[in-house]
Amino acid sequence: MISFLIFFGPPGSGKGTQGKMISRELGIPHIATGDIMREAVASETELGRKVKDYIGRGLLVPDDVVIKIIEERLSKDDVKQGFILDGFPRTLEQAESLDRLFAKLGIKDFRVIYFDVPDDEIVKRVSGRRTCIKCGKVYNIFFNPPRVQSKCDDCKADLQVREDDSEEKVRKRLDVYRNSTLPVIDFYKERVIKISAVGDIESIKKKIIQSISK
Repeated sequence: MISFLIFFGPPGSGKGTQGKMISRELGIPHIATGDIMREAVASETELGRKVKDYIGRGLLVPDDVVIKIIEERLSKDDVKQGFILDGFPRTLEQAESLDRLFAKLGIKDFRVIYFDVPDDEIVKRVSGRRTCIKCGKVYNIFFNPPRVQSKCDDCKADLQVREDDSEEKVRKRLDVYRNSTLPVIDFYKERVIKISAVGDIESIKKKIIQSISK
């Protein structure tokens, strides 16, 4: 079984959900780049202070800083048997940097799991999200609606739509994804395993497990 994995797909495709589930099943770390950036900031390492400075100034964290943080994480003992990298790379330049890092670390046999989801499905998943303002529970008006419209089942507080979850903004994010991120798939070519990530969570998980067991 191949256990060095990159999860790749558009926002709302389910990468994070599947990453956590498969991480538990295979006993390998789920490494979300957003999480390790926040951990670096919290630990106040030299790299963490750089990240905090860029974020504090409203700037994107440069690729060379991100790749160094990923290198630090992939140098730990718990990834020797495998890992799931989620959220990186997002551009061809990042893919090239990651390739060089994998070569440096001796990681040769890895696969890119491509979560294929139609745009309209993504829009429903993301724009349909509603979050409780009190307890944080998340609903979806299309797939997992509350019993009472706009009210949390548990604490009865109001549900809200995140500003960046509007349909207009979701479609803009998908345009950026197609233009900047999707070309990464061509870069990896033979390493890509395409998964239709539509359907129930368990069946998608089974498809991923089967695909990396061949």
